[in-house]
Amino acid sequence: MYSFQQASPAARKPQPEQRSFQRVSVNLPGRLMLPNHDEYDCTVLDMSPGDASFVCVARPRMGERIIAYVDHLGRIEGSVAVLNDTGFAILLTATDRKREKLAAQLTWIANKHELGLPEDRRHNRLTPRNTRTELTLDDGRRYPCRIIDLSLSGAAVDIDVRPALGTPVQLGSMKGRVVRHFQEGVAVEFSSVQSKEALTAFL
Repeated sequence: MYSFQQASPAARKPQPEQRSFQRVSVNLPGRLMLPNHDEYDCTVLDMSPGDASFVCVARPRMGERIIAYVDHLGRIEGSVAVLNDTGFAILLTATDRKREKLAAQLTWIANKHELGLPEDRRHNRLTPRNTRTELTLDDGRRYPCRIIDLSLSGAAVDIDVRPALGTPVQLGSMKGRVVRHFQEGVAVEFSSVQSKEALTAFL
């Protein structure tokens, strides 16, 4: 299983961005915006909780602020630290809590085959724009939560509680059951494949 940790001083290379975390290959598509509000499609090739490497036709300047929306990760932002022939790298601007969330998300992505998340294998996952909702248990207890990503067959949910595996739940209006626990929350498999229309409230 992949786990993020800070790179040891001996292992660090003296690079301009002064990388303090190990990167993992992710190859995630997204869209970014430059300071002048021009938008471009992009791909994050590799990333850590502290920095990210983009392939993109955009040519920002050193130090410029970049805002990006990346599949499965949502919004990230930072300043350009490295320029190269195919893109650039940014140092992420984030709170410690945000970095912890990114570490959990990236670990999950890196280990998704080992975790065997059902929505990963059957349907593409989407990053919702409306992430806030509630997870409701059979006994009526309701817990606020945040959807990390969503597909026609399931969702990854950032939540403080950990219902037992197999527990029937309702995420918004979608019924399912808890199939995995991970550091940030739980994975829910829906009782039936949802229509795209059913997801529009979140997308």
